[in-house]
Amino acid sequence: MAEMRWDSLAEQALVGEQLSLEQALEVLAAPDEELIDLLAAAFRVRRHHFGKRVRLNFLVNAKSGHCGEDCGYCSQSRVSTAEIPRHQLLAKDELVEAAERALELKASTCCIVTSARKPSARELHGVAEAAEEIKQRHPELKLCACLGEIDAEQARSLRESGIDRYNHNLNTAASHYPEVCTTHTHADRARTVETVAKAGLSPCSGLIVGLGETREQLVEACFALRDSGTDSIPVNFLLPIEGTPLGSHDPGLDPRYCLKALCMFRLACPEREIRLAAGREVHLGSLQPLALYPANSIFVSDYLTEPGQAPEDDYRMIEELGFEIEPAGS
Repeated sequence: MAEMRWDSLAEQALVGEQLSLEQALEVLAAPDEELIDLLAAAFRVRRHHFGKRVRLNFLVNAKSGHCGEDCGYCSQSRVSTAEIPRHQLLAKDELVEAAERALELKASTCCIVTSARKPSARELHGVAEAAEEIKQRHPELKLCACLGEIDAEQARSLRESGIDRYNHNLNTAASHYPEVCTTHTHADRARTVETVAKAGLSPCSGLIVGLGETREQLVEACFALRDSGTDSIPVNFLLPIEGTPLGSHDPGLDPRYCLKALCMFRLACPEREIRLAAGREVHLGSLQPLALYPANSIFVSDYLTEPGQAPEDDYRMIEELGFEIEPAGS
């Protein structure tokens, strides 16, 4: 019965019928003994759209610290006392070198990330100039920028320089956002996602699971991302960082719930890239390989200011699952 119940949600996703609120909550509340059946259903949908390929993404901490926002989870915010690297925008040569490092690590997407609410004119120009150089050398590498809030003109400028994708995470549900950040709103973030999409950039937007949201709010966040039309959805699991407001917060996550959340995202957003992101090593533990049954993408190496799993361990995990790394340019 359990297998038929979850398989019916896979059938629903494959024919384009949206997951309902009640169904999404049912997925999150699935009994642990039905987890394998749920994963099998999610994998049916993942395999239909993405086969057994895994996309690798590489993050470049292009500007670290110096952010005036008060996001409670972030080590780079103005309210954080975490000991992290702090530097202004990397030089063009350093950004080009980082992109080449991405290719060495078998990543097909390089994500250039800066801290701040929005980029300065100098920072925008610096990233655009580096993007032009990177694309000349490595046209097969997809470039993503994550520079904070931008307007339509800035988005068009980035697209013309060679940036393919723009990331701006919603992070949590609108109803929970004031608990996480007070210096900007959820609507501000949603507006940026809409702006970059209209400018012709591929929108990328995700969230952090474990910020104190209810299950209903996690579904709310998932559906907001679905309805935003974002092409790629990074799913992070909170890493409480000492020195941040949420540094002592218990995210209340276990590996089985994390897997159920990923299945919910796959069934709600069947054709989108679901990216296994920060916190996967900590919160999924020994069950981490199972996350690639709903997810089709991961970050390789570090997460800006936090270390990740060794790339060799990622390659081994993918190979032992019988999956393959998606090459750049495919």
